[in-house]
Amino acid sequence: MDTLNRTQSLEQLHPDSSFEQIIGSSPALKLVLADVERVASTDATVLVLGETGTGKELIAQAIHDASARCGRPFMKMNCAAIPFDLLESELFGYEKGAFTGAFAQKIGRFEMADTGTLFLDEIGDIPLALQPKLLRVLQEQEFERLGSGKTHRVNVRLVAATHRDLSAMIAREQFRSDLYYRLNVFPVALPPLRERREDIALLVSHFVKVFSQRMGKRIREISSDTLDAFTSYSWPGNVRELQNLVERALIASDQEVLANPFPESDSKSLCSNPVKTEGIVPSFAYPGTFRESERAQIRKALHASDWIIGGPRGAAARLGLKRTTLISKMKKLGISRPVWQTDHNILNPNFETEHAWQPTAH
Repeated sequence: MDTLNRTQSLEQLHPDSSFEQIIGSSPALKLVLADVERVASTDATVLVLGETGTGKELIAQAIHDASARCGRPFMKMNCAAIPFDLLESELFGYEKGAFTGAFAQKIGRFEMADTGTLFLDEIGDIPLALQPKLLRVLQEQEFERLGSGKTHRVNVRLVAATHRDLSAMIAREQFRSDLYYRLNVFPVALPPLRERREDIALLVSHFVKVFSQRMGKRIREISSDTLDAFTSYSWPGNVRELQNLVERALIASDQEVLANPFPESDSKSLCSNPVKTEGIVPSFAYPGTFRESERAQIRKALHASDWIIGGPRGAAARLGLKRTTLISKMKKLGISRPVWQTDHNILNPNFETEHAWQPTAH
């Protein structure tokens, strides 16, 4: 890490974030948090997208906490962790005697979340047969418990999350398109940890403090070599994997200095440049919703900068990208309708000075 001295104290790495549980200040994370603030004040359904371990539940909690529903119930359920034959009763509840073993009435998650927020993690694991009932409660805010003909009305804000490519699942007829469109009112795409390496030192510091308190073990320093190892790793398991490795490092630590948890055999998993990474805007492998979210983020930055790409106030600076990288992404995403005020080509990579864009005249 270029800006680190040989060692760093934990106090020097203390995070500065407007969301208490979300650690980081990278441009990629700031774009996500701006979306969270923007949508939280509404009752719109939110679809949180991202790889496993990126913190989708924390984003859902942040949306609830920043909304008018804060202080009301925040219920959560991992759809992948519930057996298919129990999902319906978990969501909607059942009456006594509805089926063998139903010895008492059960209230479902939608009723428990009434007036608040329901977070459904791994929404892509909802079985196809149950999806019409979920669609109905999202559209009409009403449902029936199993074994009952009485309709119950609720006022619930839904935040759903998935690591799956729902567009591809629709093509394979594994997910209903109408449910997808109802869920995808406001998508929030979380970048993987490898695309926001600037936040790794803050995350390491945060988890060191958490685990040192739990273990009653004091850590005063994190060496630059250890920090370089953390920031250079590829992090296939994202923040969850980092958390586990910090715990391992703390267990192995002596003399109040955090141990390096990476054996030398892991060197092939390290990157040659631990912090200087291009492409801060998430560039997920999924072609559908993530691509749309990236396009929306770039357009948002372009509008905010009056369609200026370069310079300190340009869209590239807002996104944490090089000017040429942003132009390349615009080509890939088909963002090409505006033209230069002069006759220069909009995406001419050799045109290096700042220019404002104006819409094509028709």
